Amino acid sequence: MNKAITDGLVLMPPPFSAGLNLWSREDGTPGSGSYQGQPNAALVTNDQDFGGCLELQKTEATQKLRSFAQTPIQPGLYLRVTARVKAVSGNLPAVRIAAWAGDVNGQNVAGVPQVGPSVTLTTYGEVVTVSAIISPANRTGVDLPWSLQTVYAHVGLDLTGANGGVVRIDDIEVEDVTNVFIRKLMDWVDVRDFGALGNGTTNDAPAFLAADAAAAGREILVPSGVFRLTQDVTINSRIRFEGTLSMPANRKLTLTRNYDLDTYGQAFGSELEGFKRALQALFFFTDYVTLDLSGRRVEIPEPINVAALAGITSFTSRRVVRNGSLNAVSGPAWETEVVTSVATYSAAQNTTLTNVANVANIPVGALVEGTGVGREVYVTARNVGAGTLTISQPLYAAVGTRTYTFRRFKYMLDFSGFDLMSRFELEDIEFNCLGVGSGVLLPMSGSTQRFMSCTFNRPKDRGISSAGTGCQGMFVDMCQFLSNEQSVPAVDRTTIAMNVQANDTKLRNNRIVRFAHFAIINGTGHLIHANHFFQGDNTTAGVRRAGLVFTQTNVSTVVTGNYIDNCFIEWGNEHDSEPEENGEFSFGGLNIVGNVFISSSTSTAFRWIVIKPYGPGHFLSGFTLSANSFRSFGVVIDRVEMVDTTFATLDFTRSRNVRVEGNSFNNVSQWIINPVQVTHTQNTAAETWNVSAGGFVPFGGRIRQVQSVAPEGMITNVSNAPRHVFPYAVPGTGAGGNQAQIRWGEAVKGKALVTMRMDVPA
Repeated sequence: MNKAITDGLVLMPPPFSAGLNLWSREDGTPGSGSYQGQPNAALVTNDQDFGGCLELQKTEATQKLRSFAQTPIQPGLYLRVTARVKAVSGNLPAVRIAAWAGDVNGQNVAGVPQVGPSVTLTTYGEVVTVSAIISPANRTGVDLPWSLQTVYAHVGLDLTGANGGVVRIDDIEVEDVTNVFIRKLMDWVDVRDFGALGNGTTNDAPAFLAADAAAAGREILVPSGVFRLTQDVTINSRIRFEGTLSMPANRKLTLTRNYDLDTYGQAFGSELEGFKRALQALFFFTDYVTLDLSGRRVEIPEPINVAALAGITSFTSRRVVRNGSLNAVSGPAWETEVVTSVATYSAAQNTTLTNVANVANIPVGALVEGTGVGREVYVTARNVGAGTLTISQPLYAAVGTRTYTFRRFKYMLDFSGFDLMSRFELEDIEFNCLGVGSGVLLPMSGSTQRFMSCTFNRPKDRGISSAGTGCQGMFVDMCQFLSNEQSVPAVDRTTIAMNVQANDTKLRNNRIVRFAHFAIINGTGHLIHANHFFQGDNTTAGVRRAGLVFTQTNVSTVVTGNYIDNCFIEWGNEHDSEPEENGEFSFGGLNIVGNVFISSSTSTAFRWIVIKPYGPGHFLSGFTLSANSFRSFGVVIDRVEMVDTTFATLDFTRSRNVRVEGNSFNNVSQWIINPVQVTHTQNTAAETWNVSAGGFVPFGGRIRQVQSVAPEGMITNVSNAPRHVFPYAVPGTGAGGNQAQIRWGEAVKGKALVTMRMDVPA
């Protein structure tokens, strides 16, 4: 920086040869006396050291020499005033740089130093250089720190000490030395100043650490070049990259003041590598819990194995990745691994496959398919030596030896390498799967993972998969799942938005469009609230599939406030190695309350609530269906619920605590309710009245209890004489058990309101 060049400033005072009338013997201000014609001053033209110079005899206590010229003073400008002086004869004086400070009004700026350090001349003929730096900046190295009031100077020098001595003075120089202060002026330090080479091979890590230690609040500059770091490096200062870094895969870069994708992308020359390195640091850096993707899109050409990237298999501190988009780029790395193998299954070891052929080729995290295998069963561990696989759920009908298919889907973020990971959150992330790969595979165990305001766009196979119990207590809030199969008929779709293997998940305020299923859910204690999932298609009288699938009997789950569109709730026990009822909790704990169910272009056989027992003996024991709205468009469907008897039916002689009430039915032929209230009119006197609940009994169940018989009007005998008799009831009569007999003890006729139930209190 040189303002004499860049701004055209005239800094130099005139040479003495231009005339002594240009030099003041006072302060240099207009009207002050000059050295022109003074007896103690003369020009010398041929000095052996200086050439032309001023010879001056000291006659005053402080002999002043000032230029009449005004040298400009500006903020950010550093001027060095230099004089070369030698003693010729007489007393040896002291010499110092001096300058008069003037403001915009031509007045002296009082209170600022106007003389520099003094140097005593000790030898005749010895050239002594004196200098001082002038600037409005008050910093180390400035001899005359002036205020911003100062706009110009009359520069020169003073002779002090004994009078009578004669000195010769070379032309006084003023130069811009702002460049000397650049390192202090700039708010950065350059890693090259600390030994970094940037040649791509030399380990520059020590230089980076030294620059960080010296920065003292300033920013670090990494200039052009490739800087090799062969050890873990933590930078605690802000840092800016013009060049790039290279590091071994197992070494970590932690930027504590620039922890965002922009900086990491600049550091490694690509947003993909920057994302991986920032994600790697997230598991080791404790000052931040959030990685901000800076609203940018990262192209992902292959699945990211997060545990391998982090170099750990267990992590339970809260971490968040937010605010960006991951975009799958087509390539061979996304191809699903498919392995076929023979294995043996026993109900005694109901989460283990033994005698597994070519077990070494079966990847952990693979989906298990085969006869007798329920949906969303995954391989959670592999023991090659023992020839065994551990699987996430029991198999309902697979005892013996048979062939299985194992499909290992590929996920944009794969956390399955974590044996334990908890409290990991993804917020405002768009997973642009684009039919290339799947979204996220959760860790094998852990709790309270959280997905907030994320979008899963066109996953190839799955949006979110849980292969183990890493979904315990998971939150999925305000997310969108957009299928890759939206133009495919519902019956032919294979993609699933998500699955759950453990307990206590919260699925809330999500929107799910045209998947085979929204969620396959094992475990208990789930809250499923205010989601909108629709799975219709453009097929006339199309077959619909389940939106929610519960895979065990006692779910202790609330499904409330959802918009359930062209799909149904399926409740079975396909994850049970002994699916027949054997004294365990049967179908209970499911509360379906306040939802909107609709359908369109379906067949009349469509149902919204389906119970599918995979073994005999099961019954309803605690089920609520209330305050829901059921509406069909374009066709009148038969009824809203059914039991799928593919494997077994329910034992309705054991139903307990079933509450079906307050629902509305539109374009539905048969309403359902429990308890059922029937107004029975007996026109012919009879001792036994056979009262039918008709099709109102939910799931085609039987009547287990008559709660009340309330006559409406007079009960009379065959002669129309009033009779005041009290009947008793026999429930569960008739061919389907959906009738009750009201027995009066004598033949009577009349009208009565009969309240019947398909259940009894527990």
